Amino acid sequence: MRKIVFITGATAGFGEAFAQVFASNHYDCIITGRRSERLEKLKQQLESSYNISCFTLCFDVRKETDVQHAVESLPESWKQVDVLINNAGLALGRELFDEASTDDWNTMIDTNVKGLLYVSKAVLPFMISRNKGHIINIGSIAGKEVYERGNVYCASKAAVDAITRGMRIDLLPHHIKVTAIHPGAAETEFSMVRFKGAEATAKKMYEGFTPLEAKDVAAIVFFTANLPAHVCINDLVLTCTQQANAYLINRSGILKDEVN
Repeated sequence: MRKIVFITGATAGFGEAFAQVFASNHYDCIITGRRSERLEKLKQQLESSYNISCFTLCFDVRKETDVQHAVESLPESWKQVDVLINNAGLALGRELFDEASTDDWNTMIDTNVKGLLYVSKAVLPFMISRNKGHIINIGSIAGKEVYERGNVYCASKAAVDAITRGMRIDLLPHHIKVTAIHPGAAETEFSMVRFKGAEATAKKMYEGFTPLEAKDVAAIVFFTANLPAHVCINDLVLTCTQQANAYLINRSGILKDEVN
């Protein structure tokens, strides 16, 4: 019987990359997101490319009742979730605290914090009943260090860090692994969302260095999910070579991978 991975925010970026790497390694996938057309397209591609089964759930992680109903609607055969990846999240705006939009604040807190809580709460009974499972929360280096104009985004990811540590303690009796992965600068749709479609501003964020790609983060997440049963990576910060911390990046040029 194949293992099952449940991925939130699977329609783009990290989430889509997670689906690709797990499906390519023979996991059946539950993929979730708000864009039904993208979910269906990804489902078809995963099933045809990797000969696995894929189940789609279209919902907004910010809506607690919708999350509960969606997860409860899973057929029994799909409730044997081995790995939950809480990936859905976003940054909105890059303003100073006194200039920031409270709507942006609410969206980030509702998605990055409450959404993670709602999905985890809904899926956990499946793991507890089997006395095993693995929750992987996608945080950010921004949750480790606060930077200028990061304010509430940094706070939301610091909350993910704290929640992960709390989960690890509280779920210890159930033999459930809990891991937090904190990526640094990564070139996905992230900056386009943050800067609300301002393409030139988004691209400028990655000038002069080689950032992480979604596939890099996916490889690390897959590795953490496939260690022996008695081994758990609790907390991992992942950056590109040219990034030292949340705000210090060497922009002296693009690094090229060596080809042997």
